[in-house]
Amino acid sequence: MSLGLRSAYYSLGEHTLSVPAALFTLNRQRLVERLRKDTKVNSSSLVLLQGGSETTRYCSDVGPVFRQESFFHWAFGVLEPDCYGAIRVEDGRAYLFVPRLPDEYAVWLGKIPKLEEYQHRYQVDEVHFVDEIAKKFTEIQPATLLTLNGINSDSKKKSVEAEFEGIKTFNVDNSVLHKEISECRVIKTDMELAVLRYTNDISSKAHIDVMRKCRPGMTEYQCESIFMNYCYYNGGCRHVSYTCICASGGNGAILHYGHAGAPNDKLIRDGDICSFDMGAEYYCYASDITCSFPANGKFTDDQKIVYNSVLKANRAVFNAMKPGVSWFDMHVLANRVMLESLKDGCVVKGSIDDMMTANLGAVFQPHGLGHFMGVDVHDVGGYLEGHPVRSTLAGLRSLRTARLLEVGMVLTIEPGCYFIDHLLDQALADPQLSEFLVPDAIERLRGFGGVRIEDDVVVTSTGAELLTKVPRTIEEIEEAMAAGRNEEKVVIPQLLTKQV
Repeated sequence: MSLGLRSAYYSLGEHTLSVPAALFTLNRQRLVERLRKDTKVNSSSLVLLQGGSETTRYCSDVGPVFRQESFFHWAFGVLEPDCYGAIRVEDGRAYLFVPRLPDEYAVWLGKIPKLEEYQHRYQVDEVHFVDEIAKKFTEIQPATLLTLNGINSDSKKKSVEAEFEGIKTFNVDNSVLHKEISECRVIKTDMELAVLRYTNDISSKAHIDVMRKCRPGMTEYQCESIFMNYCYYNGGCRHVSYTCICASGGNGAILHYGHAGAPNDKLIRDGDICSFDMGAEYYCYASDITCSFPANGKFTDDQKIVYNSVLKANRAVFNAMKPGVSWFDMHVLANRVMLESLKDGCVVKGSIDDMMTANLGAVFQPHGLGHFMGVDVHDVGGYLEGHPVRSTLAGLRSLRTARLLEVGMVLTIEPGCYFIDHLLDQALADPQLSEFLVPDAIERLRGFGGVRIEDDVVVTSTGAELLTKVPRTIEEIEEAMAAGRNEEKVVIPQLLTKQV
């Protein structure tokens, strides 16, 4: 049997983290405890979740590596596709339903596990086949099946609501579960935090590896490959949490660079500032880190001005974080600190208070300050009912949550400063904004790209814990890159070709 969930833990080798199945047992218990407090929920009800399905690439028989649906993973930690899970509200009794695999599976995909093996791996109370769901539920006689039905506030896509043959014979309520399970996912347990610390540790080390090995003359995707190789080889992270953004030079002004139409394929040039946003995923738990640094290892004066403005904003937010603080207010704080620093660098001018009233910060940082992170890199719970609603103001409307901070929340702090032609042109044409811009500086910084500094943090009872461990000051970055140039032998294939 391959490495994976054996002896009720997940591990990809002695050098990787062992994640106990108890993590998911506790998650299920937390969920039913919340549901039992809801007077509308009968204690004999069953939570019903449907796992992800394996797909292929269009009409071919080749598919991407399967990754579990996030709500299902949070509750069960099951690796395999096409499963269902049920949890009895009364006592948390867990039922796992797995597909009945054909004999051919043993030829092409390996030994067919027995039901008791699934039960042992995932520490559930009962395991049955998917085609036995209706029969089992008839035996249990639940008052209601509680199914998912909600909209993700980031993607605007609907959650997967469980369906099976015969479900119409049962009473189904899809109005309760999504909010309650999302609220559970917002607050991380100690066992979840251990996994998130691990993904941050691996990703932090991988980012440092990239800093040490990055050279002018590489392509952006070669730096991406250094990161991905480090995470998989050293940390067992087969997946990354999102498409890697490896932006250099002017590409740093493209917030979600790295997509299929711009696949990290620019040549990194001497003098470029790099803004690399990459995060490893381990057992479906994410990390999300952005490092910005000069390709040649030495910051120019302009790069120092922009970088330090973002770093000051990042640290101001980290130092101000504590339970009860508004994340909306933290976004505003980051904008203010960054504008103050840009004013000191003669990029903007005038009254900071007036700049804030005019929302000048959105010209340089059109995205939100940060987001929840967990089983999804943009984790759920940002705009649930009963919490602050989304702003309609530029910049702030991109903030993925405006909630008050609570102990156990994991968020990213990711202020940025970008020189985006479209936004600069709009601002220069707007009398309310143009009065704050120093034209010569703005023109000089066109084509600069951008700087983002992104850390992952967990809210504690007294403030916040920094999970990300990478060089952050200019001195630390230049020292790390200088050491890399002295200690790392980096072969750049395209330069070898030119020499021939």
